[in-house]
Amino acid sequence: MRYFIEFAYNGKDFFGFQVQPDVISVQETLDKALSLLFKQPIQIVGAGRTDSGVHAKQMYAHFDCEIEIDSDYWVSKFNSYLGKNIVIYRFIPIHEDAHTRFDATSRTYEYYIHTFKDVFQNEGSWYYFNKLDVDLMNEACEILFEFEDFECFSKTNTDVNTFLCDITEANWKVNGNQLVFTVTANRFLRNMVRAIVGTLINVGIGKITLDDFRTIIESKNRQKAGFSVPAHGLYLVKVKYPYID
Repeated sequence: MRYFIEFAYNGKDFFGFQVQPDVISVQETLDKALSLLFKQPIQIVGAGRTDSGVHAKQMYAHFDCEIEIDSDYWVSKFNSYLGKNIVIYRFIPIHEDAHTRFDATSRTYEYYIHTFKDVFQNEGSWYYFNKLDVDLMNEACEILFEFEDFECFSKTNTDVNTFLCDITEANWKVNGNQLVFTVTANRFLRNMVRAIVGTLINVGIGKITLDDFRTIIESKNRQKAGFSVPAHGLYLVKVKYPYID
């Protein structure tokens, strides 16, 4: 039987989601736990990759298993076994052709910035103290909807076949000393959100204009875009499927 697993993780102690040699990853941690407790070899397939230090408030993966899984029982058992930085929410029986990566219709990320020193937010939000023109940054967000090719925000030497993404939501919201950038698309390129945020910050401090922002996207050149903001402020917060509530 095929199952989806819905879970979340704090990425600070992981070198990203995907298995890598000689470092600890979310995928490896879950593979080992599932294989041990279910007493059979299991390898999960995730809805996507997150870089080292990036968090997920909602992530999905699928796997095949020979036993029938009672979700409530196994959620409790796994959460007692797993360390403090991963939590499982539910196991979902699914049709055998379901795929967490290819069937996802959209993904939503949030990036957190605090603008006044806060010792309780340092691990999950980026402290940026320079004054930002958030209204102008939101105007720049509107420009994102004019494009589909976001090669300028992608890591170089990546193995993707296309740089096309359909962005359907992008905005900044202010809550006291906290800024939250939200972006939704059908897919994301490697490092894309962190590069967009860094470039939008350059708009917010007056380093580049709105016309410059548009020209950067048209250039398809990563070197012309802004810096990549630190990973610890980034969260995958929502993955949508047509057959999961």
